[in-house]
Amino acid sequence: MDWHQTVFELIDMRSFSNLWFWIALAVMWSTASHWVIGVPYDLVLRARRQGGQVETDLEDLVRINVNRLLYVARVSGLWLLGFGCFFLTALAITGFMYDVEFAQAVFLLLFPMSIVGLLSLSTARLIETEHLVGEALHRRLGRHRFFTQFIGMISIFLTAMWGMFQNLSLGPFG
Repeated sequence: MDWHQTVFELIDMRSFSNLWFWIALAVMWSTASHWVIGVPYDLVLRARRQGGQVETDLEDLVRINVNRLLYVARVSGLWLLGFGCFFLTALAITGFMYDVEFAQAVFLLLFPMSIVGLLSLSTARLIETEHLVGEALHRRLGRHRFFTQFIGMISIFLTAMWGMFQNLSLGPFG
């Protein structure tokens, strides 16, 4: 028996039974719900409580990130959408039709995040068109965070169910 075969039997290298996959999933969603359109949510809460300079800083940071997101969308949005759809479709077909577990895992990470990306773009466009400031801006960012957390909750649940199904159907020893 080779040493690398022994290592691969000892450490399961499949995606859904690997602890690092689940750590990456948790970190990804906690980061996505903390950074709302590139703005840390604790800054939103602090601006709501204190106002003044913190409110001005929040509005400036939101304006910068909204302009950045909308510039990228206007300049290369269709290309990014096309490549993103191609990549997600390739992952879905490779993962679920050809039963490649790594592609399934990457798809289950990226597909919900692409929905959050589109939600961020929509929120940025609404902030720009409605010229939101103050309490209206806080509500919009809070609503965006709520929907991000809701998408994350559903994503984690579905990923956990699919991962358990994969682990139970393959068995503990392959």
